[in-house]
Formats: sequence, C-alpha cells, structure tokens
Amino acid sequence: MPLALAIDIGSSSVRALTFDARGFQVADSELQLHYRLHTTSDGGWFGDPDTLFELVCECIDGALGRAGDHTAGIGAVATSCFWHSLMGVDADLRPTSRVLMWGDTRSGDDVDTLHTLLDPAITHQDTGCRFHSSYWPAKLLWLERTHPDVVATTTTWCSFADFVDMRLRGSRQNSISMASGTGLLHIDDSTWHRTLLDALDLDPERLPELVDRDDPLPPLSREWLARWPQLSDVPWFPAIGDGAAANVGTGAVGPDRIAITIGTSGAMRVITDDAETAQIDLSDRIWSYRLDRDHRVTGGALSNGGNVTGWLARKLAGGDFAAITAEAERVAADGHGLTILPLLAGERSPGWNDDATGIFAGVTLATLRGHIYRATLEATAYRFAAIYKALQPFVASEHHIFVNGGAALRSPLWLAIIADTLGQPVSALDADAEASARGAAIAALQVIGAMSSIRPDAPSVRRQFEPDPANNRAYQEGIRRQARLEAAMLKFWGDSS
Repeated sequence: MPLALAIDIGSSSVRALTFDARGFQVADSELQLHYRLHTTSDGGWFGDPDTLFELVCECIDGALGRAGDHTAGIGAVATSCFWHSLMGVDADLRPTSRVLMWGDTRSGDDVDTLHTLLDPAITHQDTGCRFHSSYWPAKLLWLERTHPDVVATTTTWCSFADFVDMRLRGSRQNSISMASGTGLLHIDDSTWHRTLLDALDLDPERLPELVDRDDPLPPLSREWLARWPQLSDVPWFPAIGDGAAANVGTGAVGPDRIAITIGTSGAMRVITDDAETAQIDLSDRIWSYRLDRDHRVTGGALSNGGNVTGWLARKLAGGDFAAITAEAERVAADGHGLTILPLLAGERSPGWNDDATGIFAGVTLATLRGHIYRATLEATAYRFAAIYKALQPFVASEHHIFVNGGAALRSPLWLAIIADTLGQPVSALDADAEASARGAAIAALQVIGAMSSIRPDAPSVRRQFEPDPANNRAYQEGIRRQARLEAAMLKFWGDSS
C-alpha cells in the first residue's frame, strides 16, 4: 500500500489495473476491453467519443470489482492515453466531432497551408512538432475547411483524455504532457504557442487549462461518485502521453536509457531533464514532447510496425507468422536483393511525408516470401537507425536500449535485426509488462510520495540480443540503398520539407 489504479487508453483497447507501492502489477487485477477504430479510404482514422468513454467506465468498474477489499488501499488514480488525438466539445461538454487519431491523414493538404503561415523550422524548434497531419494545426485547418459546422459548434478543442476528465468532473483541463503532443504547445515554457494560435485564428479560450501531472484534478461529479464511492477521497491525476508513460514503465528515464516500443506502430524515445538538453537543437527527423515541466521526451515515431508485418503475414502466409518467420530466418542479412520502404501506413518520423507509400524494389521471379518478410523487418530497423542517429545529442555515450511492445517481443528475429542494425545490445522486456499503464502508475505513486523517483528499476529482461558486427556491416549497405530509393521517390511523392 498504497495502490495506484491505472487506466491505459490505447488505440485498440482500454485497460484498467492496479499497481502496488513499488510499481509492480497486482496479480489478476487487469480488465481489458478491445475495440476497433473506424477507417475510410480517404485516410480517415477516428473513433466515437461516447463509445470510447463507456469503455473507459466499464474498465474502471471491472478493475474496482477485481480489487475487491483492496480498493480501500487505492491512493491514486493515474491515466495514460494515446497522444495527438483531437476532438471538439460544445458548452455542455457534448462531442461535436469524432476522435481524430494521429494516423488520420485527411489533413495532409493543409500542411502546405501551414508552411505559408509560419516558418516550419522555427515552429519545429518552438513546439517540438513538425508541420504534419498527425498534429492539431493541420487537423484544425482541415476541420475549418471541410466541416465548418463542427468548428461553429465547438466551444473547446481537446484530446480524448481531456474529454474523459470533462465528463467525469465537468472541468476543462489538459496536462502539459498531453498538450505537448498537439503541436500547439511552446515546448520550452510549457504554454500555448500564441504566435501559432494567432496564425490559426484560434482563441486560447477554446483550449483547456494547462496543468502538470502533479496537479490533482477536481473531484468527481456526483453521478460518478455514486458509481465509484471507493474513489471518493482518492486523488486523480491528469493523463500523460502513452509514449512518455511507456518510457517510465520500462525504466527508461535518463539519457542512459532508450526505449523502443513496437506495437501497431513503432517509436524510439529518451526522457531527459530540461537542464541537460533544453539548449540542444532538434533534428528535423525527430520530435520533442513532455512528461512534465521538468522532463522532455525526445524521439521519433514510425507509422509502420506490427501493422506492416501483420499485413505481410496475412497476404503471404495466411496469417502464419511462425512459417514465414522460419523462412525469413534462413535468409542471410541483406541477402535477398530487395530494397524496401515499409511505409504502407504513410510516414511520420524520420521523413514526415504524408504522401509516402510502401515500395518493394528488386523483386524478381526468384524472390520468395521469406525474402520479402525479412527485408521488411530490416527496412523497419533502418528507419529506427535514422531516429537513433538523430537522438545521439540527447543520449549518454554509454546507454542501454530496452524494447517493449507485443509485435517486437513476439519476434526474436526482428529484435536481433534491430540490434545488428543499431550496432548496440538490445534488451527485450517481459512480454507481460504493461509499460504505459505501469508508467502512469509510477508517475502518480511518485507524486503521492509512495515512490521516491520516476526512474524505477527496469522490468525484468527476458532476453538480450548482442549485435553481430558482420551483419551490421551488411545492413549499412541496406541503409544506403534505402536512402537512395527514398530520395528517388521524393520526385514522385513530393518533398515533405
């Protein structure tokens, strides 16, 4: 004791579970509910806010039920939530729009408009975010252009995490962590970027109040206190971005620890103190968000991860991962004659090109499905290598790389390829460790004094992968070929810069 009740709102499921005062999951405490977001042929990716809200409430119901008598020991409620979502609410806190997700690319054309309003390089350094369809500026322009009725009826723009808090307590607040993933926050002083708001003709009164992760939210409203009396006197803390939470949950806090997460998509991140890295210029290949006022989360996010390997396994092997992986394992490093841009879901880091697509070059009648699968795993590792190179100013010369996320942890071959490509040992974490939920819980436990630091010991390492120097040399040639192919494709796609 005390326990922390953690709510983890992901892009494919919502879960709620409890953690003890050391930040370890309480056995059999988890309830997870899966759902599917909506997609459209024109690049839409969104969810229904009322449906998602009900899932969150059901998860809390279930987690409290599983906790039983232990609910008396809950000392904090913590939340992690997917970054970058945007939705609107009216004066009565009713949704005026869907929940637009980071992968909704319908605002891609509006990125060009942003380039005419403000200097993109300066804005990137100011906000930590590139002009890109993932972030709010482009989405707000798209909504104004295509859904003026939504804009006219919206009183407040918010993330889905903010909407949950609004519904539960009637307040309008947004954590600095969640706000840092919007593209509207001045990353240095953690305030809304007024120059950008003016360029968008966006009144700051239409944005939530900014609070930090250690500011308890207002009490639950009467309806929800009646539903969850066990939480009547428990502090409920603002949501933090899922990527920041995943780093904390894996113990990857500080310049000597890098976290890689590979699920549907992928990301590589490092958390640093402001005092250590605030003056470092940000490469145009990566972003910088916040855990809180004192800690930056710097890294890159791939739009393509397990979504691509899953697509290939379905198309080439009827979903039989074991069979296609076994065939890929028999192929030597870069021994397939293929050069691949694995950008089937578009691109965020490192190229930020909304028009990018998947490209398979070098395919012949002798190409086997194992060749294609291995080459795709390697191609994704090359994208991580570009992010890793851009992160070097932010990391210590001696550092450890921890990997979490189901897509990678189920594939020892992929982990070995990543280690070989980066030329660094890679530690695969326990597949059962819920990194984002654990990170949110640790952050809350630290605030209430149950833990002394947000840098816990890393979860148990299931297996360590050591780099093979010969494979590393082979992959450098693969990286160069991929760069040449990407440069050639820019003439067709258009240069995102």
